[in-house]
Amino acid sequence: MISAVAELYDIHPQTLRMYEREGLLRPNRSEGNTRLYSALDLERLELILTLTRDLGVNLAGVEVILNMRENMSRLQEEVGSLMTYVRDELLKNESKLKGRFEQALVRVERGPLMVLERTTRITVRSSDEQTTGDADKTSSL
Repeated sequence: MISAVAELYDIHPQTLRMYEREGLLRPNRSEGNTRLYSALDLERLELILTLTRDLGVNLAGVEVILNMRENMSRLQEEVGSLMTYVRDELLKNESKLKGRFEQALVRVERGPLMVLERTTRITVRSSDEQTTGDADKTSSL
């Protein structure tokens, strides 16, 4: 199988073996120890070849990039799971709160509308004002 993949991607079989030795590729093996490249292995190989051939990245850089991509994928899955959990909790709490609000509501019969106003008027007169005839001092609270 290694020769077929090497021919397909126009690389030497030793290059594939080196990528495997460096941990960049991890093909499965058959009972006869033949390398079995999956579709994911071939996608990974294409990325490795793009990085090395087109972008000039060395193998150490390729390893760093591949590890970062794996970490990003894992983190995206974790964030997705966290968002699902938060959404579920919000929906659960929303229905609990809705039930509480419905219990807190009280039905009131319709009737005439009454307006209550509270006003206080205090008139203060000093003894001097009463004798001199000065105007009243009035304050409203």
